[in-house]
Amino acid sequence: SDDGKLSFDEFKAYFADGVLSGEELHELFHTIDTPNTDNLDTEELCDYFSKHLGEYENVLSVLEDLNILILKAMDKTKKDYQEASNLEQFVTRFLLKETLNQLQSLQSSLECAMETTEQQTRQERKDPTKPEVLSVQWPRKRLSRRLQRNTSLSSNHPHSSTGWIEEDSQWVVQINRLQKLIDRLEKKNLKLEPLEEEVLEENARSHIMIVQHQMSVIEEKAEEFRLALKQYVESASAQGGCLHVSIQKLPSNFCFIVYEFWENSSAWNSHLQMNYSKAFQRSKVDFLETPELITTMLVPGKY
Repeated sequence: SDDGKLSFDEFKAYFADGVLSGEELHELFHTIDTPNTDNLDTEELCDYFSKHLGEYENVLSVLEDLNILILKAMDKTKKDYQEASNLEQFVTRFLLKETLNQLQSLQSSLECAMETTEQQTRQERKDPTKPEVLSVQWPRKRLSRRLQRNTSLSSNHPHSSTGWIEEDSQWVVQINRLQKLIDRLEKKNLKLEPLEEEVLEENARSHIMIVQHQMSVIEEKAEEFRLALKQYVESASAQGGCLHVSIQKLPSNFCFIVYEFWENSSAWNSHLQMNYSKAFQRSKVDFLETPELITTMLVPGKY
């Protein structure tokens, strides 16, 4: 409620992870609330988590520096991009994309680690107490926190001369366009055209690329493969040209079939050059009993 402190309900809404029960969250709250005021302030939270950072102290410190460096680079891009030559603009776009790919790779690794630790904890727990259900979606909430923090850093940090909050109509337009694209991708309205016979001029109509992967996995490697496949699917689904990804597992053996729908063959080819795609291709060498069978098909359609 922006009063500078957390009530238990606010604490529970943010820290509930679907594993700790309500009673355990309540116990944790009072462990941190040493003065027993039934409210937590920032200092109490910092004191508690600072004692448990371990190796993550260095990680968070580096992330803080990385956050500042990225904002500094984006601020310079904002100033110089329009006046740059076509070649310089191309290099800037490439560097932005490569930076994003590296950050997404780190994010995927962390998500896999989170999923693994949560699954392990649930398997080890013998307490039948029903875990507390999340009342707030973490990704959107944390994104909001990052945006607020980025805004604060950019406007106050000495490296940023103009700040990130200043009104710039051209950048606002780009942000709005990006939001519309995200909304469009989330809906994923795929429309296949009805049966008809016609003569098409070259490049007159786009074709949807459908890709089928059939993979027979070594039984002992099945769990590792599932984690790698999940990371791959999440990264592929986040690409602008990806319409849909579906996974099927045959019940009789450890055979997985993955269907990918792409806006066109160019989007598929670009996807193959991404780091996450190359990493998955390399990892499959250790997981598969037999060579992967890949089938592709172009069908008339629109998105």
